[in-house]
Amino acid sequence: MKYHHQNLSQRMAFAGLFVLLLPILSPHLFSPLSRSYPSLFSEWNAPKPRHLPLLKAALDRHIPVRQKNELWSPLPYQGWKPCIEPTTIHTLPTKSQGYIQVFLDGGLNQQRMGICDAVAVAKILNATLVIPHLEVNAVWQDTSSFADIFDVEHFIDTLSHDVAIVKEPPSDYWWSTREYYATGIRAMRIKTAPVHGSADWYLENVLPVLQSYGIAAIAPFSHRLAFDKLPPNIQRLRCKVNFHALTFVPHIRVLGDALVNRLQGSGKFVVLHLRFDKDMAAHSSCDFGGGKAERLALAKYRQLLWQGRVLNSQFTDEALRKQGRCPLTPEEIGLLLAALGFSNSTRLYLASHKVYGGEARISALKKLFPLVDHKKSLASAEELAKVDGKASLLAAVDYYVSLQSDIFISASPGNMHNALVRRKDLC
Repeated sequence: MKYHHQNLSQRMAFAGLFVLLLPILSPHLFSPLSRSYPSLFSEWNAPKPRHLPLLKAALDRHIPVRQKNELWSPLPYQGWKPCIEPTTIHTLPTKSQGYIQVFLDGGLNQQRMGICDAVAVAKILNATLVIPHLEVNAVWQDTSSFADIFDVEHFIDTLSHDVAIVKEPPSDYWWSTREYYATGIRAMRIKTAPVHGSADWYLENVLPVLQSYGIAAIAPFSHRLAFDKLPPNIQRLRCKVNFHALTFVPHIRVLGDALVNRLQGSGKFVVLHLRFDKDMAAHSSCDFGGGKAERLALAKYRQLLWQGRVLNSQFTDEALRKQGRCPLTPEEIGLLLAALGFSNSTRLYLASHKVYGGEARISALKKLFPLVDHKKSLASAEELAKVDGKASLLAAVDYYVSLQSDIFISASPGNMHNALVRRKDLC
């Protein structure tokens, strides 16, 4: 009895020591602030289904054949017409006002919109555009450059009659780099470009800098050009950039074609852009059923990234849901697809970098739609070698596959949705 008690005490002491040392040996398990590693006790312990009665009913659903056929029928013509072709052929002015540099943050599709705007601004100012610099995303830590994602020669050639474009500033401006503008106040840097700025704003505020210094660097630049009240030729140019000039590098297109061929092997397929990553979950300030540990982890992550600048955090989960501010979880988007009439034989391709909560979080979606695929389930490690671990390149593959899909569904509006919808309608 004494020996058993002593042995039990030793085991308890050892267990206590192990618990004390575990945070030191494996700190990522206890660090909800980590961007590289999820918190084991919050993110990956996904809650049980929150809508169990609906889930059970959806699993037993019967969809009439007519409803299935209507789902896959093309939308009726809505009057949209391509505006890409200009009414007249433009020639470049003999003298440029100077060089424009832009530094683009955000994810790939936000940067894509920024590239369209950069070409438009260069046209407005009669300036020469330097190939845009893509900032390293604070979350995904992807260092991919413009040339790693897009075909630079095609970009320059396609726009050669619209805007002069160079790969780098000329030698006289060798010093005009991201590092140069980050280490001091520079007269050539434009920091005050307003969100959705007008063409007149650029003529009044950026053109004088160009004329004085020969070069102007605009940062930040995301969403810095208005959508409305711009000349028709500028709007057409934006479309030309998005729909024709921005072509992915060959290895992304080859991989994308391979994925599409494998998806089409069993018929039609749906691309589902879940938009349920850790950033989205944290920024929403909503409760996703993971309990106190999850709420604490997301709150700390939110503070780390946005330092209290999140309006939603002032409201309760109930208030946010009543206002429609909470992103749909994979379970909820699955229930929505089932309610729309998609059967469990529908083939889904998930276009998402990382789903918050991993496989556990999408288990309910997979119960409703067993034929769920993604890049890693369709391609070999060798095929993914050039894009694996690079968020922007992975997003480019998803964009390419989405363009070839029979139906594209985004769980919530965003830059990818905006970039894709009109292209699928018009091209």
